[in-house]
Formats: sequence, structure tokens, C-alpha cells
Amino acid sequence: MTASTTDGFSTRAIHDGQDFDPRTGAVIPPIFMTSTFVQDGVGGFRDGYEYSRGGNPSRDALQLQLASLEGGTHAFAFGSGLAAEDAVLRAALQPGDHVLMGNDVYGGTHRLVSKIWERWGIELSTADASDLDAVRAAMRPSTRMLWVETPSNPLMKVADLPALAELGHDAGALVVADNTFATPYLQQPLGLGADVVVHSTTKYIGGHSDLVGGAAITGDAELAERIGFQQFAVGAVNSPFDAWLTSRSLKTLAVRVERHCTNAQAVAESLVGHPAVSAVHYPGLPDHPQHALAARQMRGFGGMVSLQLAGGAQAALELVRHTRLFQLAESLGGVESLVCYPSEMTHASVRGTELEVPADLLRLSVGLEEADDLIADLQQALGRL
Repeated sequence: MTASTTDGFSTRAIHDGQDFDPRTGAVIPPIFMTSTFVQDGVGGFRDGYEYSRGGNPSRDALQLQLASLEGGTHAFAFGSGLAAEDAVLRAALQPGDHVLMGNDVYGGTHRLVSKIWERWGIELSTADASDLDAVRAAMRPSTRMLWVETPSNPLMKVADLPALAELGHDAGALVVADNTFATPYLQQPLGLGADVVVHSTTKYIGGHSDLVGGAAITGDAELAERIGFQQFAVGAVNSPFDAWLTSRSLKTLAVRVERHCTNAQAVAESLVGHPAVSAVHYPGLPDHPQHALAARQMRGFGGMVSLQLAGGAQAALELVRHTRLFQLAESLGGVESLVCYPSEMTHASVRGTELEVPADLLRLSVGLEEADDLIADLQQALGRL
């Protein structure tokens, strides 16, 4: 079944690509746990399926959902978010091209280009994506890709996607938006001018900390053909089971993200003014530098909050020893709340670079528990500092 293009987000999330099984009438499509498909004679593929690296009904169902929810025409599911990013880089760039990246992106994204692609002739530099003048000044004649992550990880900066898309296109650059933190429920970058959207579907789209995956979505048919070739030829696809789990999770994305946003707003407000906290980074706070932009560009402010401790790095390391509900772990976007020390965890690979994360900073992935319980957990931990 394909929902009408006039249907709302959750209707499309539940129905697009999710036909009931025609043989049994099962409401939930089966998982096609197969590596290969029987042919009706040489080249006689049933519904075009030959080998699961090239295509699988479970992955196709997920890709249809993702394209619908991001407002694209083509979507590609991968074994991880970095695999999706790698495919986009391979599809769009050649030696001598320059990538301009926000200076507050996920450390693994920066590492992928700086440690791997620079060895193959790709140039990389960074700029503050929330500062249009800084981005404009950092563009080069060879810039072929402008990479934007908004809100950013972990300082929660918000970038003006329409303005950046115009700036990038005027320079002849492809504009890629990492929409992992916002999710397609809160923000659709393709509709704001981006050429490609990437996700770590491990995070909010998966939503239950039980899968690893990634996705790339575009409305450009020529670019889609090149990304699709990379998916097939390089083969970093997700498994049918992970694709099925991701499809399952997309159906509840809207209601989950709404609760994430509500809880994160309450948590952020509870931290403001605490004597042990020197700064709170959350777009939903009125004093956030891009609060008005976030309110205009997004449906909500997301479930991620960062804070800096007045006592510095030692205070940050001490706090994570005393939280009960906020469990110390990498990743984000699950139903459970997590706390991360980016300087030595998610962003350890960018220490010593312009992307280095403040050592006094903690990143909170605010889950779906009762907000009062989460606030109480943080307050008691802060009280021990």
C-alpha cells in the first residue's frame, strides 16, 4: 500500500511500503531472510529480485518509507550511518574536489573524510555552519560538497538550511544534510533546498537501541542512480531483519519524537541556573543563539541536550558516575535516556582538531521515561559535585 501524498506524516509512516501479505493476509509484511532468489530461467527474475545485496523486499519496503517521509523520490538503506555517508561521498566526488563541513559534526563523519578520503585526493576544511559569512568565506573554487549537520552534534547549533542550500548551489556544490538529530518528523531538508539527506537510522529512526543502520535520500534521479550503484557495487547494505526492525520503528517515530521533545525541553529548563552548570545547549531555550531559526525551520526542538559543568572535566566525569536513569553509553535516540562524555567517547577521534569538543561537556539523549524522574536523577547527581 502507498499512502496518498496528501496524507499526514504518521499515515505515510504506517502505510507506505507496508502492504499486507497477499498469501496469508498478515497485517505486518514478512521478513525476507534470504540471500538469493530462484529464477524462472536464466535472467527470469521474480519482481526483479536476484540476490539480496542488489535488492530485497524488506529493504525495499524501508526505502519506500524513508523516501516518503523525507519528501524524496529515492532512498537507500545501509548497514550503518557511516556506510550511507561513504556511498554519498563515492557517488558525488572525485580526486581534487573539496568538501566543506560544519565544524561541529559527528566525529566519525569528519574522521571518514579526513582519515580515509583525504588519502584519495579529497580536500576537507570546516567552518561554523551557523555563520553564513564564515561558510561563504570558506568556499573554494573546487568546493563540490557542503556538508551540514543541524542540529549539530554535540553543541546543538542550528544551521539555516535554505540559506546554506542557496549558497552551496551558487558555488556549484552539492548540499548534504545530516538529519539524524532532527529526524524527518521535525525537519525535511530536501524541502528546504538540500540535495541529499543522510541518517544514522541507528538513532531516532530505529529508536530502540537494537539495530545499526543508515540511509541516504534524494530527489535527484541522476544522483540516485550513482548512489544506488555504490550500494550495489560496494555492498554495505543492512540485513533484511534490520530493515524490518527499522520499518517497524518508523511507524511510531512521530509519537516517540514528540515525547522526546517534551522531555528534553523539561530537562533543559531544569538545568538552567543550576550553580554546577555553566551552560545548557538546547534549541528550545529562548536564549539559544538560533532559537528563532529552529522554531521556524523545525516542528520541534528534538531530544538532545548538552550541558557544560562549572567544575570542568573532572565534574563532568564525576557526574556520569552518579546518574541512575541516564546510563553512560554512546549512541542516542532510544527510548532509554543516555549520557555521553563526547571528549573521550563519540568525538575522541577529533581531539586536537578544530572540531575538538570541550572537556567539560556532557551530551544527554533524553528518553521516554517520566520527565520528573529524569530531572530528579540529574539533580541528585549534580548535588554530589
